[in-house]
Amino acid sequence: MKKPEEECNLKTRKKKNRIVWALAALLFAGTTGSAASPAIAAPKETKLPCEALFHDVQGTLIVKNAKTDRVYVCNSGRSVQRFTPESSFKVANALIGLETGAVRDEYDVKRWDGVVRPFEAWNRDHSLASAMRESAIWYYQAMARDIGAERMKEYLTRMDYGNMDSSGGIDTFWLDSSLKISAVEQAAFMEALVEETLPFREQTMKTVKRIMIDNDQDDYTVHGKTGTRLSDMGLGWYVGYVERGKNDWVFAANVDGSGTTAKTITLAALKRAGIA
Repeated sequence: MKKPEEECNLKTRKKKNRIVWALAALLFAGTTGSAASPAIAAPKETKLPCEALFHDVQGTLIVKNAKTDRVYVCNSGRSVQRFTPESSFKVANALIGLETGAVRDEYDVKRWDGVVRPFEAWNRDHSLASAMRESAIWYYQAMARDIGAERMKEYLTRMDYGNMDSSGGIDTFWLDSSLKISAVEQAAFMEALVEETLPFREQTMKTVKRIMIDNDQDDYTVHGKTGTRLSDMGLGWYVGYVERGKNDWVFAANVDGSGTTAKTITLAALKRAGIA
């Protein structure tokens, strides 16, 4: 049962996210059903050299200042279309795993089962943190099974994560399966994580933010997670945020390609904007 303060935070976050992303733009038209985010307006295009950044790659990118609400967008129409999150879901999965006690902390190790997988870095023991860094799917699948279907479904609903559909199997629903989320929703989710308004303990959120660190520099820190549809490399994500001084910039990108491509485009955009 949710505590009153958790219920209040959740309602406030949902209301804020809906208002923030309705940026005086026209509601995205042309997609129906689960393919698009319901009742969320497509953000207006702003000052990024999108054509130069994406070249011939089809995709979208959102970069938003969590303090000032300034937003940069490439391809606003696609920004509200939902796609499977793939390994970008590791962020949410880690939050749920820590909160439910499926893992103790970021150092909790799961032993490699001896099954040889396509990436050498996966073929060893991993902790929650190292599996995030190396995107070792098997660790997060095992953790999802420990969380269980009912608790997973409950937390997807409490987080308001995409279409909240975990029907595709407890250890596969986020991998080219039933769960879908848009770039707008990913960015809103990241903003809620930055502001620690998600329905988790403060320590849980701080731990996940720490293990998301991708690049730590003197002037800024990038926290990010890629995701790639491994069956055909036809969908890639890069989601996260940048700490720079007193400002936090959240971002979410998806492309018709790999997570590496999404990351490369995002980092180039952040550099062009003077953020990272």
